[in-house]
Formats: sequence, C-alpha cells, structure tokens
Amino acid sequence: MRLSKRLAAIPAAALLVSPLAAASVAAAGPNGDSAGKAADGTVDLDVLYVGAHPDDEAGLLATFGQWKEFDDLKAGVITVTRGEGGGNAVGLEEGPELGILREAEERRAVGYAGIENIYNLDKVDLFYTLSAPLHRDAWDAEAADDTLARVVRTVRATKPEVIVTMNPSPTPGNHGGHQEAARLAVEAYQAAADPDAFPEQIDDEGLEPWAVGRILQGGASGSGITGSACETTPYEPRDPSARVFGTWQGRTSEEAGETWALLERRAQWEYASQGWAGFPPPPDDPEQIGCDWLTLIDSRTPHPDPASGPTAAVQGAALPIDGGLPLGTELAIEPSSFTFLPGVSFEATVEVKAADRPLLRPRVELDVPDGWTVDEVGALPTAIRPGDEVTVDAVITPADDAEIGGRFNIGATVTTRDGASGRNAAAVEAVNEVHGRLSAREEIADFNSWTHEQNLPKLETLIAQTTSVGTGRSQEVTVDVTNDGDDVASGAVALDLADGFAAEPAEQPFDDLAPGESTSVTFEVTNTDTSLPTSSNADGGGYPFQILTTVGSTTDVQDALLELVPTSEVPQLEEAPTLDGVADDGEYPGEVLDASTHWEGQRTSADDVSATAQVSFTDDALYVFVDVTDDVLGTKLTPEDCKRHWRTDSVELTIDPRGTSENASTAFKTGIFPITDDPDNGDAPCYERDADNHQGPGDITAPGMEVASVVRGVRGTAHTAGCGSCGCAACTGAAVEVDPADEYTGYTLEVKIPFEDLPDNVDPDRMGFDVLIYDSDTQDKTGQTRLGWSTFGGVQANPNAWGLLTLPGLADAGPDPQEPILPSEAALSVNSPQSIAQSAMDGVPLGSGPGLGSKALSVTSASLSGDAATVQLRTRAAGQANVFIWDGENVVGSVNGADVGKGKTTLDVPVELGDDVGDELQALIAFMNDDGTAAAAEPLG
Repeated sequence: MRLSKRLAAIPAAALLVSPLAAASVAAAGPNGDSAGKAADGTVDLDVLYVGAHPDDEAGLLATFGQWKEFDDLKAGVITVTRGEGGGNAVGLEEGPELGILREAEERRAVGYAGIENIYNLDKVDLFYTLSAPLHRDAWDAEAADDTLARVVRTVRATKPEVIVTMNPSPTPGNHGGHQEAARLAVEAYQAAADPDAFPEQIDDEGLEPWAVGRILQGGASGSGITGSACETTPYEPRDPSARVFGTWQGRTSEEAGETWALLERRAQWEYASQGWAGFPPPPDDPEQIGCDWLTLIDSRTPHPDPASGPTAAVQGAALPIDGGLPLGTELAIEPSSFTFLPGVSFEATVEVKAADRPLLRPRVELDVPDGWTVDEVGALPTAIRPGDEVTVDAVITPADDAEIGGRFNIGATVTTRDGASGRNAAAVEAVNEVHGRLSAREEIADFNSWTHEQNLPKLETLIAQTTSVGTGRSQEVTVDVTNDGDDVASGAVALDLADGFAAEPAEQPFDDLAPGESTSVTFEVTNTDTSLPTSSNADGGGYPFQILTTVGSTTDVQDALLELVPTSEVPQLEEAPTLDGVADDGEYPGEVLDASTHWEGQRTSADDVSATAQVSFTDDALYVFVDVTDDVLGTKLTPEDCKRHWRTDSVELTIDPRGTSENASTAFKTGIFPITDDPDNGDAPCYERDADNHQGPGDITAPGMEVASVVRGVRGTAHTAGCGSCGCAACTGAAVEVDPADEYTGYTLEVKIPFEDLPDNVDPDRMGFDVLIYDSDTQDKTGQTRLGWSTFGGVQANPNAWGLLTLPGLADAGPDPQEPILPSEAALSVNSPQSIAQSAMDGVPLGSGPGLGSKALSVTSASLSGDAATVQLRTRAAGQANVFIWDGENVVGSVNGADVGKGKTTLDVPVELGDDVGDELQALIAFMNDDGTAAAAEPLG
C-alpha cells in the first residue's frame, strides 16, 4: 500500500499538525504540550468541536485559532465520519480512500488554528440528505447508541470545558449528518457527566464522569454588525432569549502578521477535494470583516455579557470572568416548565456547585422581566465547600399581560463575601392554556420530540413548522390542539391563510378536551390563485399563515409556513419518442416547465444559464426533454468519473413515485452529464444515481434508463448513453445531424426513465418530480450556480419541496416500496496512519471505540534492513495488527490484518523506498480484537 502525496497527512513527528508557511501562525505547531497532554499523560482540552464531516469546523477556525494564540486554549475536533460520501475535485478516489484523503486535508487545515487532536469515529458517511434519523440508523446499525458512546468516551478522555457543535434542527438545507452530530453533542454534554451513562467506560476503562461547563452552536439566527465592534455590540437574535457571542475574524495574528480571517481562508483552501481551493480571500480591510457567531445551547457555568469581548463565549467555563466566581463554579437556574401561563406562578430551582475553592457567604438574587415578581427565594448556606452542590427554590409570578408566544430570560446571580459574582439565565415562553400547532412533518416531528427529551424545547424555534401544497391543488393540513390548563376546554380552530389560499371548512370545532390531553382537527387547504409564485420565487420561499385556536374570549395564535410547489399534467403518448436529443413534433405536447429559478450559488443572467423542461410518458416509462442555455462549458469528466454531478454542468432529475417520501432514500435521483471526456466514444453523455434509494453507476442502478444529448457548438451529432447497457458508454442511437454553432451555447438532454427502475410504483395523481440544473463556468470541478423547476433550500434532498406531476391514464398498481440500499463502507481508524499516530500519542482509542489500555500493546523493536522492516510486538491478548511504515507523508510499506498471538510477535513488512521517501521512518501499529483497540508508534532504527 502506498499513499500518494495528495493523500499524505502531516509529519507524525509534528503530531499530525500542518507544517505552515513562514507567514502562518506559529501556534499551529507543537508547543511543548504534545497533542494537548496534561502533566499526568492524559489529554486535556479546553474546547471540543463536534461535527459530522471533515471541514464542518472550518468556519470557526479563526475563533479557535485566536483562543489558542492569545489565550492558550487547546481545541480538539470530533468528526463522526471521514466524508467519504462527498465529492472529489482533485482525483478519482472515493469511498474509504477518499475518506483518508479528506482526513489529511482536515488535519492540515485545523493546524492553522493550532488544533492537534482530531477524533474520527469511524462512522459511514451517507449522501446529502436532510434526515437526521437516517443518519442515526446508519451510524448505529451495529449497536444502539454506539456513536453516542464514542462521543461520550472522547469527552471523558479529553475533559473539555466547552463543546461547540452544529445546528441540530432540520432547517432548510441543513445536512442530516450535521443535525445528528449536533444532537449527539448535546446528548453527550448530558451523558458524559452521568455516572450511570455508559458505566463500562468508568468500571472497565478507567474513565471518569466529566461535566462540560457549556455547549454552544456555531452560527446564529438574527443580525449583527461587521467590523471590530461586532464582538462588543449586542447581536440582535430572532429569538430574544438567545444569547449570542461573537469573535471578530479581522483581528491580526501577532505570529503570522495576517488577519485571522485570512488564516481561516488558508485553512479552508486545504479542503481541495471539496472544491474549496477556489474560495476568494477575505476583504483586505479588517473593518469589512465580521464575527464568528456562537449561540448558547446550555451552560452549567456562569457567563459574562455576550457582548463583552472575543472570549466571552468561553469565560466562566474555560477562562475566568473578571470579578467572577472561581473558575469551574457551576451555576444554573432551572424553571419547573419551559412554558408558563401569564399571571400564574411557577417554580424555579437555582443550582450552585463550588469548584476548588469554597464559596463564602454566598447569596442568590433572581432577575426577571419588568412587571414580574419573585415571591420566594431560598437561602444558600453560609459556605459551600469545594465539590459540594446546593439548590434553592424560588417562586416567580409573571405579569398578567406577558405576551403570548414571547420568550423571556429569568436570571440567577450568586455573589460571595469578597464581591465575586456570576450569573446564568434560562428561557421561558408564555402560552395560552389551549393552543394549536401544525402537525409536523416526520423530520420536524422527530426534532420537536428530541428537543423535549433533552429538556431544550426552546430549540424548536430553530425551524418553522411547515407544510406544502401544489399550485391549483388541495392538501390536507392537520392541527394538533393541546390543553395545558386545569379545566375541560371546548373551542374552534381556524387557519388565517395568505391571499390565494382557502381552507375547507373555515373552522373546525373541538369539544370537551380534557386537561393534559390533545386532539387533532383537519382542513383541506387549496391554492386558489394559480398565478402565485412557487418555490423560492416567493418571498422567503413560502407563504406564512397562522393557526387560530379560540376558547371563549381567548385566541391562541401560532405561526406556520405554507410552501407552494409547482404542478403539471403530463400527456400520455401512444408511441415513445425517438431518443435523439431533439424534441420532435408531438413528442412533448404538454406544458413547458421553467427550470430557471435560482436556488443556490451565484445569481446570474439567463444568457449565462437558464433552462426549460418537457415531460411525456408511455405505459412503461417517463420521458424528459431538457434544454439548457449556457455560455461556458465546465469540466468534461472522464467516464470513470461519472459521479457527483454537481461538480460541473449537469442536470439532476428527481422522482418521488408516490409523492409521500420524507427523504430521498425512498426516491429516485439521477445526475446526467451531457458530455464526457471520451473521444473514442464520441464524448457521449453519462448518468448515475446519487443520494437516493440506490446510488451508484447508471448501468447498475437504472439499467433501463437511456440518455441522448446534443451539445451545441461542441459537436454536431446527438449521442446516447444507456441503451440498457452502460450508463457511461456511447451506444448506437439515431444520429441526428445538427449544425454546430460558432461557439458553445448550451445543450439538450432527452431521457427515458422506465417505471420499473423506480423504487416504488407511481401514484399517477401525485408523483413528486423536479428538474435541477447545475452550472459550472470553470475547469476546476466546481459548480457555481444552481437552478430548477421547484426550488427551496436543500431541495435536492427534500422530496416535500419537489413539484407534483399527474399522469392521467397511467394505472396505479399500489405501493410496493423497495428497501433503500445505503452506503455501508467507512474509512476506519485502524487503516489510517494519521489516526494511529495520534492515538499512540494521546491514548484516546482508535475511532473513540473501546480501548484495550496502555499495556495491551508495546513495540519492543523496529528496524529497517534492505527492502523490509522488522517490527517486534508484545501483546497481552491475541488479535490482529495493521502495521504501516510511514515517513511522515507516505506509507512506504504495510501489513494489514496480521494474526497476532498473546506475547511476542515478529512481523516483516515489505517496504518500497523511493527517492522521495523522508529520512525519518516510523512503524505505526493498530492492534484490535473483539474487546477493543490499541495503538503504538516506534521510530525505525
């Protein structure tokens, strides 16, 4: 095995930290505290980022780098997968090989921020989907809660004071892997401190419970200013109870002499496989540069004013607060319920735990909004000894006129005899006794349920409660009504819809709803104005409406969103079209669909890129004709690179056979390249399936599909791919002579998709469908503009946002769904010399799985003689070993899966020494058996 230079990680001697250019920050190299180790040999991090893929942390590297350079805070990164399901703009590697490449990119990139510890959890990288549950099932396919156990193990082993993660909600376009990684981070924040959670880590592995002081979400919803004042000017969040911290990216690194925004961009350029090498540099004027924003999810520790400076997000947890309580002091306030009724008292509990110094004569005060009262507050003891935790209860009465739906913070401040003080707060929301809310889609309902399980219902507002309806069509909309009062309630629900929509009936009554119970009412919502814009043509991508629930003289108002998707009726043909890339008379007599609505990337003119589509069907297949106007032809990929179609000019067709899919794993999606770099076969088009029920090469995943294309100005003959054989090879089709234009002006595609290639039978009254256009004007395998017929954020992964087709005359055979075939092969840490070298240094088990302990594996000798290395191991149990001979950049020899008995074992490893091999060779060993793993590293003598 030999890894190319592009796959090379960073020198093992530098603990896998990127060797930076002279202008980059010296903090990126080792600082005498190898891999974040504490004096006792354990890992000691201050901040731990939890993401799903390499590059997820990239937008916060300016913040982590500043905290490292100016405050000596050590950060580490958990990456659940190695991103092997992503694209590749630098080569043909995919699957585990791509994962190893992306790990190397990540390690080089985070080195710019002084980050030395990356923990890959060895989970499979699915395709781009908006489904967190799909990722949860895939990541825990072998054992329930295995991924959470790995995150908890990493937290307990590295002892961070602060966790930073992603957005856990299914907001439009938010990758399901990002959502699930964030949910795991939140769950681990709770579980790592709980001795009853994963007790084997404590009893068998020698770890201890660890209470992280704070957890933050990268990013914020609202508005903040640009320039140096961004971190000291209060952010204006959409949720008024949110606490948002900022760190200015425009600050100059003293070591590098460049802004941290530029250093972060240099780091991002390392993610070349993802097309990031072409990102433009940030503005030269620092005052044109904004802040990295961090939103508080939860905190066990007091925190300062969020607008108090660049480290406010971590003060009170990883750094002291000026005049604050001793670092490590825990302080929190917990209301008895997140929701409250105006004028009705509720209880709150204040929790205080002393750190390594006693809190003398502490007193607690509560601060509440104007017009509220604090009726009772318990007293703290005269002293709280180190490690002791005490609680006091308080009774709070909100104002009678507290705004329904309003978010409010209730705060608790503890002050000690010497004047030190600290404050924390909790959010509460005013509600009516009886309220109605939209019955959520599956993915949203899953998120809502999760927020309540984690006692974080405030996070629900990260996403709008959403439903959809087709142009000129009707859709059932269900409202769930809940009685949180003490008395039986009767009333009615109505929908206040935007102009152009109507509900039948106008209102729905409910009777005798018992306290604590819920019921449902259903409306039929119809789009009555078919001229209304659909998709992202509409302001904000949808039409807001309100749910009005009236009981007596009280009306509860809940906001929701109605997405309007386009619809079309497809004509049936008696004779199939001739597949030649030309729409002949009578082949597509139906509506011409406008596929030119922008939904992502650079906005541009119709001459740059625009498109139309037409659809017909026969008894056995759907036929689609797409005409794309384009001014620049992107990269022509070779047939073996017919995958990841978004990297260059392409068309994606999506089909949800029954119009009921919650995610694309039950749908059909195909990416079609109009031309390839294949002169021997006429530069024929090719197609594949991606991120759907069965992704992969077209000949395997859609064997009956056929494609013909005409590329104007590049060639003058239509070419076909498919013909029931191969999705990447030219076939003998009807050669249609066309006049080549003077220059490239675009292309046409004509596509046959047999119904039998779909993952379910078609419902002719409601087939989900979309046409998405990907445009590239470069030769670096990156796309710039995305257009389509039905367009919302993340539309390619959201069947709910696709348009709807009717196919009159097609028989409905009823549902017969095919089980999804999901990716299952992950890049593993035992096969990664980068991960083995780190584990050997910091002791955290490979993949953050169960560890065998520091005495399970030792290397008694490692030597090089001629074209072989000899490595002698001593193990305390039998198992298998992977051995890599590593020069800091390349694997020059390896043995995989060698059987190792208990005691001494000698392994001979063939090596291939070229002129480019480094002078310092190491043997990196991963040892594994059914009980866990161990890692070791030894220089070759």
